[in-house]
Order: sequence, then C-alpha cells, then structure tokens
Amino acid sequence: MQLPAVRLVWLGRARYSELLALQEHWLRRLQADPSPGTEAGALLLCEPAGPVYTGGLRGGLTPEETTRLRALGAEVRATGRGGLATFHGPGQLLCHPVLDLRRLGLRLRTHVAALEACAVRLCELRGLRGARARPPPYTGVWLGERKICAIGVRCGRHITSHGLALNCSTDLTWFEHIVPCGLVGTGVTSLSEALQRLVTVDEVMPSFLVAFQETFKCTLISEDSPR
Repeated sequence: MQLPAVRLVWLGRARYSELLALQEHWLRRLQADPSPGTEAGALLLCEPAGPVYTGGLRGGLTPEETTRLRALGAEVRATGRGGLATFHGPGQLLCHPVLDLRRLGLRLRTHVAALEACAVRLCELRGLRGARARPPPYTGVWLGERKICAIGVRCGRHITSHGLALNCSTDLTWFEHIVPCGLVGTGVTSLSEALQRLVTVDEVMPSFLVAFQETFKCTLISEDSPR
C-alpha cells in the first residue's frame, strides 16, 4: 500500500512570523482542495531566530506580563493553538505539521499522540531511553519531572496546524520568566542538558525526520522554502 506523502519545508533559522505566514498559506491550500489524494499536507520546520513567548487558547499573557516579557527583548504573540503560555527561541526545533487528518487516517487525539511518540522516538534515537509522554494535563514529552518537548495544536475541518517545540540547545533561562504551559512545580530541560554536550537543531534534524515518518506512517517529499 502506498504511504501518504507529506511535503517537507525547512525554513532554517526564521522569524516566528514567517512560520505563521507559511502555515496560513498551507492551511488555505489544504482547505481549497478537500478531495482525497496521496498528499496529506506539509511538515513545516524551523529554528526560531529570536525569543518569542506565545499564549494559547486556554490562556494567554496579561498586558502586564506582555510588557514585562517585551522588556526582556522578546516578542509576545497570541496564537490559536491549544494550551497555555510557552517559549520559543534559538536552539529549539519548531515543528508545525499542517495535515489533513482524513488522508492519514487519524483523529485529533491520535494526532497528538503521534506527535508525542515522534518526540519520544527522537530522544531514543539520540540515546535517551527515559523520555515519555504523560497523561493530561501533562501534554508533551518529559525526562523525569522536566519537559523536553511542548505540544500545542489546532484543528479545524480535519486540518491541523501548530505542533511541537523540542528543546535542543535552547537557553532554558527564558522559561524562568513564565510558568511554562501553566504547570506549577515542573521544569524544562533540553537534549544538550540531558546529554551533557551541545546538541544543535541541525544535528537532530535527520533523526527527527526518521521519527516523524515512522510515527505518522508517511513519506516526506522535500520542498524548497518559498522565501
């Protein structure tokens, strides 16, 4: 049986606004072509070029918090994804799959589980066997009591957007200015911290793509960025 195809678009280091604009492009493209086919959408990947705090549908950042975070030199944005506030920045792999779940035979819940499984598999491929998903409200992937990968998605008319943020060599001090994902008493970690060496986004990309194809049971087709 032929596996569904997903377009791979790697933006490299890019502003968060560029990723959101490209996501909107792919959302319109999929919404305009609802007919069944072998292509299921696009996998949009980037490393944020600068620090960004984002809020989700379950809660954003107050005007006072926004002012405080912007004073640190960070961008602050509201988003349409699920979840609460989190941080994106250099050293982090951002993955936004814009997918028609019907073409992959997935429901929203299994899509989120597949994102978690993808991040767990990536950690395994990098030699970290203790990574695991946890039940709600602890969405994401964890090493012990610290989160290494945050997940927040949006889904409308069976088409997903947003996705996951995997800490590779992220400066974790940025997370100290918020309560990440609204979870008090938990911390964050990164591949670099867990493996005790510098692990860049470029280094983990091949393993991540393997993990994505395994968990989503699809074939990735490279496509140049439209920039």
